[in-house]
Amino acid sequence: MKRLVLAGAACLALALQAGVSQAAPAPADFYKGKQIIMLLSTDAGGGYAAYANAIVPYLTKHIPGQPRIVVQYMPGAGGIRAMNYLYSVAPKDGTRIAMVHAMSPYAPLFGVKAAQYDPRKMNWLGSLDNTSGMCVAWAASGIKNWQDMFDKEFLVGSSGAGSQMETLPLMVNKLFGTKIKVISGYKGGNEVFLAMERGEVHGRCGSMVSSITSTRPDWFPKKMVTVPFQIALTRDPDFPDVPALGELTKDPKIKQVLELVLSHMAMDKPVLMPPGVPPERVAILRAAFQAAVNDPAFIADAKKQRVEIDVVTGARVAEILNTAYAMPADVVKAANEAMNFGGGAE
Repeated sequence: MKRLVLAGAACLALALQAGVSQAAPAPADFYKGKQIIMLLSTDAGGGYAAYANAIVPYLTKHIPGQPRIVVQYMPGAGGIRAMNYLYSVAPKDGTRIAMVHAMSPYAPLFGVKAAQYDPRKMNWLGSLDNTSGMCVAWAASGIKNWQDMFDKEFLVGSSGAGSQMETLPLMVNKLFGTKIKVISGYKGGNEVFLAMERGEVHGRCGSMVSSITSTRPDWFPKKMVTVPFQIALTRDPDFPDVPALGELTKDPKIKQVLELVLSHMAMDKPVLMPPGVPPERVAILRAAFQAAVNDPAFIADAKKQRVEIDVVTGARVAEILNTAYAMPADVVKAANEAMNFGGGAE
């Protein structure tokens, strides 16, 4: 009798387990019939939109269940607004992802009060580009080279105090004594490009080569813009005649500041999920991201759209951020003072 009772209990347990398995969808089935919102921390029409438009169809293709992905724009404070939303407000069920300004994860490190998030707790899927920075000037402005940064006033547009369009030129002024003047208030990089064309500002600074090649493909070949200098440690091979900041100083402290500040360019166009998302769903989207960026059809389409792809894994993005947040306090302070980043972007 005892053996029969135990056998009956075992059968009941198996039946219950089977019922639970049928009721709860497998992790791979979660996204079937779902809609994913992809936030961009900038305005429509710029480089971020070009990257999103290129990758979204292939993310959909490689996510099990092929959910619909809708792009929404949330510009403001150089990506801080979008990061705050993703960290504290967005659903943590795996239906929200974002592509943000590469500098926005550094805002808390530099003491920006408005940045209420810890990027080390975010789930990083990867990055679509690994780039270098520069300043570009509308050719008609007369700004041509590095010496002009000292002899002339160079007006550049910015989307806000947390944006690299603002922090990087301010850093150059502080470290090198240049005369770059930042004009804030534009919604994003595309609006700054329009302002250059209208003559409102002379140029823009930041990591923007891919934005220009994808949205303004005539600018470089037709010499509609000049590149006075590169915001990088070494020269980009595509611009061999343009000096980089790393070669314009021999001061080891300045070089340390440059290494910290410019590290974000190694994870340009990062894609992430909020903290607290179930690990199995993070794993699904990380795998889909890697499958998408390695899809030959995506690579071909990106080339047609003039979107430059240099993929960085999510693990590498996390490593870059962990290294930055582990930098000595004096280096962080010097970088912050140079960029005026801790002013509290709103």
